[in-house]
Amino acid sequence: MTTLVGLAVGIPLVAAMLALLLRTAARWRDVVTLGSLVGLTGIATTLLVHVRAEGTVVLRVGGWDPELGIVLVADAFAVLVLLAAVLTITIVEVFAIGQRRSAMGADPTVVGPMLLVLTGGVSLSILTGDLFTLFVGFELMLVASYVLLTHQGRAGQVRAGMTYVVMNLFASTLFLIGVAIVYAATGTVNMALLAERVPDLSDGVRLGIGLWFLVVFGTKAAMFPLFSWLPDSYPTAPTTITAVFAGLLTKIGVYVMIRFHTLTDMDALGPLILVIAGLTMIVGVAGALAQDDVKRILSFHIVSQIGYMLMGLGLFTVAGVAGAVLFLVHQIPVKTVLFLVGGLIEVDRGTSALDRVSGMIASRPGVAVLFALPALSLAGLPPFSGFVAKLALVDAGIDDVAIAIVVVALVGSLLTLLSMVKIWIGVFWGAPDDGERRLVPATSWRTMTTAAATAVGVTLAVAVLSGPLWEMSERAATELLDKEPYVTEVMSG
Repeated sequence: MTTLVGLAVGIPLVAAMLALLLRTAARWRDVVTLGSLVGLTGIATTLLVHVRAEGTVVLRVGGWDPELGIVLVADAFAVLVLLAAVLTITIVEVFAIGQRRSAMGADPTVVGPMLLVLTGGVSLSILTGDLFTLFVGFELMLVASYVLLTHQGRAGQVRAGMTYVVMNLFASTLFLIGVAIVYAATGTVNMALLAERVPDLSDGVRLGIGLWFLVVFGTKAAMFPLFSWLPDSYPTAPTTITAVFAGLLTKIGVYVMIRFHTLTDMDALGPLILVIAGLTMIVGVAGALAQDDVKRILSFHIVSQIGYMLMGLGLFTVAGVAGAVLFLVHQIPVKTVLFLVGGLIEVDRGTSALDRVSGMIASRPGVAVLFALPALSLAGLPPFSGFVAKLALVDAGIDDVAIAIVVVALVGSLLTLLSMVKIWIGVFWGAPDDGERRLVPATSWRTMTTAAATAVGVTLAVAVLSGPLWEMSERAATELLDKEPYVTEVMSG
């Protein structure tokens, strides 16, 4: 099993080199890209089954001691998020192949290799057991995302992309400084050792470290007030790129925030995190209600939904953190498929502006269904996965007598439903618009809709399998807050 942990990082990076060499051979490039992603999905599934039955898998790269070398750790939290991430990227690649065949997609000679580099960065960020390697994983993701966001060179795209680049470079600089501060204070960057040493620091130093990394990871996650870069940069990118970014990049920021702040006993920051969570929910959804374009509405909802995960972390209880883990797993496919549906609207009508599209339920009823199901899940209505995840968070908040954040979460859900109704009325309801429909090859349309339908199926599977997923989420939360299982596994190796 340790070999599979290493392959989860190595396969996409090796495949990226091959795809780059084959960039002019379209068929072979797609075979390498899609084949490696399917293989990686199989590896993630195998690791999930093994970890659920046998426990955490630890790989000491090169056989080095954890205090000196790189450690990759596949625990319950990591394998849940890893499977959701790679499965989502695989589905998006299928959509991208269909969109390219319609001559409307992004440049495949760039997107294929860069998407694999980004996947390697995602896998490394999820599995790493030390802060410096986490920094490397983040930089892999961000370098790839810089290229993916700006490679077409349109004026608006480059301008918006520069905001993204500057903000994330600033966060990366803070991250590297933070790693140096942690090493100076504790003598290590290994997370298992930090779990033992950080709580022994003086309160001022410990809380300073916690606040520093809250800003670092909060910028990556687009929490309030560090989110301004996201709504302007994401809508300018091609659909497949935006779908991957929406489903993964901010979620990886939340993932590492949950792991770092629980392992290092930062529960003193709980009240502050809850305030930020509430503001993130409301400001994000208010921004969404003010927009008149599908992609911009969904971009603000990325921000809003981050607040729910922060709510679970801020409670610093097993139920709260477990709810955050389940919500994170639910959000990855839901946000991805909503942006894919936004891409289908754009491919068919040439725009996703609400004032230029209407009545699509008559011409594209399948697209209406593909939007409605994840939209209801995003709003948290039963029996969808969003309801299960939000119910877990609300229940945890009530148990912890955090009534204010529970009320804010419920209000945020209501406003989310209103914004989804706004899209439904604007795009799908009413008389068909007079705009000219694009001619999309039938095979391309079938490929894209099949990919989107598969992503919807994943969101429904999260709801159907909510029992086992909650069990794994609760186990992940227990290991993070207890710390002892994680530390023992890493150090014994």
